[in-house]
Amino acid sequence: MGTLQGRTALVTGGGSGIGAACAAALTAAGARVTVLGRREAPLQARVAAGEAASLIAADINALPALPAFDILLHAAGAAESAPFLKSDAALFDRMWRTNVLGAVAVAQAVLPGMIVAGFGRVVMVASTASLKGYPYVTAYAAAKHGLLGLVRSLAQEVATKGVTVNAICPGFTETDIVAGSVARIMQKTGRDEAAARAELAKHNPQCRLVQPSEVAAAALALCWPGSGAINGQAIAVDGGET
Repeated sequence: MGTLQGRTALVTGGGSGIGAACAAALTAAGARVTVLGRREAPLQARVAAGEAASLIAADINALPALPAFDILLHAAGAAESAPFLKSDAALFDRMWRTNVLGAVAVAQAVLPGMIVAGFGRVVMVASTASLKGYPYVTAYAAAKHGLLGLVRSLAQEVATKGVTVNAICPGFTETDIVAGSVARIMQKTGRDEAAARAELAKHNPQCRLVQPSEVAAAALALCWPGSGAINGQAIAVDGGET
């Protein structure tokens, strides 16, 4: 599949969870990785651990001028849950701004350099909520479906430019977001942590939560120079759920 030695990569949401795992995987594969996120301390921890070479502390919707990158791994995102009839316009707006407009902003920032170079790999971390519906997360699922539409359309636009655009769609993954979901289940139902985690894990036919490193492995496979024929795809990493 080639090598990532000499390639530069930007990983958004790179301070923790899936983003941090992707940064580590890209670094191990030889890429020079910059992690981007709102909180500087977790980003500094990635650099200190040798899992990234540099950092940019910024909100995804208020980006500074960015240098050229060969690879964009967009893992920044947010999830909130509420029954549909209690999901107001502000909730839908937050989910759309973070999960779709954030992806638009960073893609518009890095794509010109990729097109000039004649090479680029864009991988957006979506969700199984891009592929199916779940109750109580209508705003999140609607936004993630929108993100997948962005990926598929953008892939068509750049198909002849040496750039590919794909999505990774993880199921419930061992991250801070899922930890928050577990806490809410415990609070609302009185279940203990094991039972709350089982409620999420049951969606996966393997009866477990996906690990961030497993999502990173799938994302890395889309970044190799030899992966150029994979474009506009939504790769599920969910144990067979979808």
